Amino acid sequence: MAKTKKQRASQGSTGTPATVALTRAGAEFTVHSYEHDPAAASYGQEAAELMGVEPERVFKTLVAEVDGALTVAVVPVAGTLDLKALAAAVGGKRAVMADPAAAERSTGYVRGGISPLGQRKRLPTVVDTSATTFETVCVSAGRRGLEIELTPTDLVTHTAARTAPIARR
Repeated sequence: MAKTKKQRASQGSTGTPATVALTRAGAEFTVHSYEHDPAAASYGQEAAELMGVEPERVFKTLVAEVDGALTVAVVPVAGTLDLKALAAAVGGKRAVMADPAAAERSTGYVRGGISPLGQRKRLPTVVDTSATTFETVCVSAGRRGLEIELTPTDLVTHTAARTAPIARR
């Protein structure tokens, strides 16, 4: 079972760049931690199961290249990224998944723990519109085994994202 911890700006959280960024911004969020299994087939499905949260509310952070520029896509772990829809959402023509090493260098996070929040370099970000149907959603907190639960509005605000239908179910 996941452990949870409520974070508020007044607590001066130390942690990952994602939690620090949210704390500095004064956002309210909950941190969920769980014991990550390195053999897990899907980081996102593992997070949903161990936290007891429906997979539609847990979002994975993927980095793609749209017309050569790195772009972040935030989609439910219960679905897959529609690369054509992502390209269209940012006014591009063609999208491909980014090289994992380039994604890690740019975001400052390791694969399986890439958070859309607190990235080393802020990249254009698109959050799937399904996020807006939930009161709260979960995204990586920047480390495998650590998730942030926050409102979709805060996720979009603190990533300077746009929303678009970029996931296939």
